[in-house]
Amino acid sequence: MKSKVYFTKEMTPESVIKMYKALGIDLPGKVAVKVHSGEKGNQNFLRPEFWKPMVDEVKGTIVECNTAYGDAFAGVRDHTESHWKLIEYHGWSHFFKVDLMDAEGPDVVREIPVHKVLEKDLLGKNIMNYDSMLVLAHFKGHPQGGYGGALKQLSIGCASARGKALIHSAGVSDDNHECWQKHAEQSRFCEAMADAASAVVDLFKGKIAFINVMKNLSVDCDCCAVAEDPCMKDIGILASLDPVAIDQACIDKIYAATDDPGRAHFIRRVESRKGIHTIEAAAELGFGSREYELIEL
Repeated sequence: MKSKVYFTKEMTPESVIKMYKALGIDLPGKVAVKVHSGEKGNQNFLRPEFWKPMVDEVKGTIVECNTAYGDAFAGVRDHTESHWKLIEYHGWSHFFKVDLMDAEGPDVVREIPVHKVLEKDLLGKNIMNYDSMLVLAHFKGHPQGGYGGALKQLSIGCASARGKALIHSAGVSDDNHECWQKHAEQSRFCEAMADAASAVVDLFKGKIAFINVMKNLSVDCDCCAVAEDPCMKDIGILASLDPVAIDQACIDKIYAATDDPGRAHFIRRVESRKGIHTIEAAAELGFGSREYELIEL
């Protein structure tokens, strides 16, 4: 049976709730809501005001982890103190409870028995405090992964700083500085992301849902302090219980936007970083399908 992916062109906070309700899931207990809170200086990330009705609907806690920038990028989210200040500056802590899950160690180690590259995933320890997860992804491009969506939020997004280093190096190093000198060949990096995403899906075992918002479609991620402005028109909101299907559906929406002059630029970013290989690897691992039924609401 094909996975169901719901789609609407409406781009409002209320539409996010409508898409969630279409999934027919009631996330139980304490809900972790994974978002991208935006790097200092980034202009494209989706603001807390946009997500507030949805987070309130599930009575969720915003969860994030520190980054593994090392000396490779400008950014302040690789240290707990400066990361907290940015979370406050961007308004997240004004609207929500926020949990920086790896602010205090030790990391949670999740073994990955069926994998492509990674034998284990390192997660912010506080992830174990939650019963379910809602992944609210801002779908856009990415300088390393080609694109960022549900799979990236599960993998890089939920990994601790050390876990991010392990993914970027395809298991060679968990050192935030060293991993950039030992960054994996691109296909292996994509496979490491798929491995890490599978570990989080396995952790929540059917108590997880995904919403991708195709808005502010830049080729750069919200982790970029200096990001390109959006190159494509907004497309819509997608929702699914399958992280592979929802990302595949978003990629298909990009390829289908033949009348958008920014489409070629966005596709070049995805293809030059072998971004679709993350989706391929995730499907091969068996925790999602590239085959889906698109249901427009």
